[in-house]
Amino acid sequence: MTARHAVAVTGLGVRCAAGATPAALWASLVECRSAISLHAFDEKGADEGAVVYPAGPMSDFDPSGQLTPKEVRRADRSVQLAVCAAVDAVEDAGGLHVPAERRAVVTGTGYGGVISQENGIGRPDVLYASRLMHNAGAYWVSAKLGITGPSLTVSTACASGTHAVGEALQMIRAGGADVVVAGGHEAPLTPTTALAFGRSGAMVTECEDPAAASRPFDEGRRGFVLAEGAAFLVLERLDLARARGARIYATLTGYGRTSDAYHLTAPHPDGAGARACMEQALADAGTTADAVTHVNAHGTGTQLNDLAEAQAITALFGPGGVPVTAPKAVTGHALGAAGAVEAVIAAWSVREGLAPPTAHLTRLDPRCELDVVTAEPRKIPDGPVISSSFAFGGHNACAVFDSPDG
Repeated sequence: MTARHAVAVTGLGVRCAAGATPAALWASLVECRSAISLHAFDEKGADEGAVVYPAGPMSDFDPSGQLTPKEVRRADRSVQLAVCAAVDAVEDAGGLHVPAERRAVVTGTGYGGVISQENGIGRPDVLYASRLMHNAGAYWVSAKLGITGPSLTVSTACASGTHAVGEALQMIRAGGADVVVAGGHEAPLTPTTALAFGRSGAMVTECEDPAAASRPFDEGRRGFVLAEGAAFLVLERLDLARARGARIYATLTGYGRTSDAYHLTAPHPDGAGARACMEQALADAGTTADAVTHVNAHGTGTQLNDLAEAQAITALFGPGGVPVTAPKAVTGHALGAAGAVEAVIAAWSVREGLAPPTAHLTRLDPRCELDVVTAEPRKIPDGPVISSSFAFGGHNACAVFDSPDG
């Protein structure tokens, strides 16, 4: 039997409210600098009747460096974010050093071109359908980067980004590609999306301090905060990366995916599916729970998700058994892009040997028996780091990152 290829992370790119580069995102996390503010979701601004909630918009985003004015008109904002983050990742990797047919792209998105969809209802133009397609991001990234190998889009709600990274790992292992540009993108800051999540009770709509609206695992949490963004990783066969002298952030060693099969929006209350997903990812990586140095949690700040995830982590690692971080306290929740953003963070954590702190956690919910990192980064040894996403629909996805020298 042919040994499966090891996979290196050689490039990172991100565009989100918390940072337009991985280094800027990391600085926001370690400084607990929130990217969340009050945001007007419609054109009424602050006038009476406007939809104004805490959110994580990327207010200074400018795609002109990667897309022409004509291309910008043809692409939804979500796709624009994707192209910029993907091109940044490839530039960070020093290029794609394999033939076009040995390159691949895997994108994840939960909502696709929802801005274009809402703007075009009742008055669609000739580009309406192509702007809102979930796979539009995969097309644009492949076209910009000369990728003629496999092109795939995954849509599993808030697990989409992690699934995209994991499926890219499997693609390289199976020999379908040597380099994969993988990640997620989302631009869901529309009035209808905000109203829907707000009325469901899952999203924060009111708080005293908008910057601290996202409070994962805190006793006073009120739900998640909607955000936009994109993040991509360049995943490359480890032997090829080493042969060309590439800078390697981390290795991607394991991938798990399970389904709760319990409820359309609520997780299984005891976190059984989440625990099984983490166990599967660790087994795939050839390691065990006692070797894990850090868990990058899904940590949305909703009552049900936080409790279920905390139970899953505690069942697997023991009470307070592993340092936990919840980046959404700073970044907000970018839905289908969230897992990709957090994969970038996990890879950076491996490189730095640090677990970033969780912002705004002042009173840990006593039902969450977790060692949540707060106030300042914590030094972690070399070893596996888990990044988890647990989504509506009961979709669970986990990725394991490790030191390239491990």
